[in-house]
Amino acid sequence: MAGGEVRLVGLEKNFGDFAAVRGIDVEIGGGEFFSLLGPSGCGKTTTLRMVAGFEEPTAGKILLDGVDVAHVPPHKRPVNTVFQSYALFPFMTVWDNVAFGLKYVSTTKDETKRRVDEALAMVQMQAKATSKPGLLSGGQQQRVALARALVLGPKVLLLDEPLGALDAKLRKALQIELKSLQERLGITFIYVTHDQEEALTMSDRLAVMADGRIEQVGSPELVYQEPATSYVADFLGVSNLLDVTVVSADADRVTVTFGETTLSCVPGAVTEMGAARAVLRPERIQLLPHLQTGPNRVPGMVERTVYMGSTTQVIVRLAPGATVQAMVPNTGSVPDWEQGTPVSVHLPSDALRLLSA
Repeated sequence: MAGGEVRLVGLEKNFGDFAAVRGIDVEIGGGEFFSLLGPSGCGKTTTLRMVAGFEEPTAGKILLDGVDVAHVPPHKRPVNTVFQSYALFPFMTVWDNVAFGLKYVSTTKDETKRRVDEALAMVQMQAKATSKPGLLSGGQQQRVALARALVLGPKVLLLDEPLGALDAKLRKALQIELKSLQERLGITFIYVTHDQEEALTMSDRLAVMADGRIEQVGSPELVYQEPATSYVADFLGVSNLLDVTVVSADADRVTVTFGETTLSCVPGAVTEMGAARAVLRPERIQLLPHLQTGPNRVPGMVERTVYMGSTTQVIVRLAPGATVQAMVPNTGSVPDWEQGTPVSVHLPSDALRLLSA
């Protein structure tokens, strides 16, 4: 489907003296799966509601395919919304629930049947067309809600934590289904979630939000591997943040001191001397035998291990006093890392990224 480009320009929303959204600027390409990620109260749902037309901006523009719709009523925008609460009519069949919105547009009886049947086929719910919502599972109800939104042919589909009410296993399965559906349809999806794994799994790009602002925008790989701020590093997945001191820097490498140890880091956005923070993901840490020497090695002691099936989480107290988490993949052997075991902790220079303190 052509179109579906969304551009938010200086978007703001105040509720009295409270600024819920503070000057958001972002461009979302047509056919893109874009997620707004952040904790409760960060402004992501308010932003989505402004795009939907349920909230009017205090300032700024909402451009849909170049047309400012900031003050256009919801029913006149080429968008539709799927909520966490599916709000299906319990007294109607699945088919009638999906067809409900078409009563308010000019479609013939044959056209309505064709579009409803196609929408149910998209979400693989043809077999449940005559069932009532009360007889469906949570995942099936979610599919019906999607079909009801898609039947109107929106250019942009807005999704406000639609998988939040489902159990963990079903959520994982539907994440893959939802992304596959979006790719087949070519519709722009704007997805709101507080679940980092959900955003990383489905998004083409995502925006991490905090206090009504966007902290960073990028692909899941970029935002995870190269966080722009300590907030992004800490919020998006598990991260180790170390307080360090920058002693030298060039375009390719920064040298820092961490306690009595000298480390080499990726520069990130920091080039000035002095206090800074270094971020390192747990899966990049390597635990080596005690006293093994080499670049970026720090002595430490195992404080605790947690078996997690596919990985083992190892908590290590480093010599400078900081605690780090390491994720060690399960390869079939059980490492002898009991509490109090001394180890040499390798912090790879290409995985150690410098951030502003």
